[in-house]
Amino acid sequence: MKARSFFLIAFLFIAIMLLYFFLHPSYEKSLEAKFYYETSNYKEAYRVAKEAFELDRYNKMAATIMTQSRYSLRYVNYINDAKKYIKQIQLLIKDGKIDEAKRAKIRTIADIMVKAYNKLAPSVVVDKELIKEAKEYHEKFKQLYQKAH
Repeated sequence: MKARSFFLIAFLFIAIMLLYFFLHPSYEKSLEAKFYYETSNYKEAYRVAKEAFELDRYNKMAATIMTQSRYSLRYVNYINDAKKYIKQIQLLIKDGKIDEAKRAKIRTIADIMVKAYNKLAPSVVVDKELIKEAKEYHEKFKQLYQKAH
């Protein structure tokens, strides 16, 4: 009989914890943020996780998703900048004539992007595809920098 009472109390305690987890606004927002993170919508994941964290500073799920999203956004921003700068470089070399002024501009852009990549913190929480794409752009900019000299 004592074991039965113990299991009943344990079950009730777990049920109350689950209800709290699913009905508390902070944890509800954390689950929403996790959905956005898993669908690669890092900006929205960060925003919603931050709201959840502000509701409950002890919400570790919100803090984790906020951190993961922040790191992922750094990679996304680097990739977006890289795409933008690659287009600018393509416009510079479109006519086939690369004078010293264009060479200097390419060198500057490549140097900025190489240094920006070096500031990205390697992290296991960032999607491997983002890391791979950022590394590919980094290699391109390193090559461009060397060729521009």
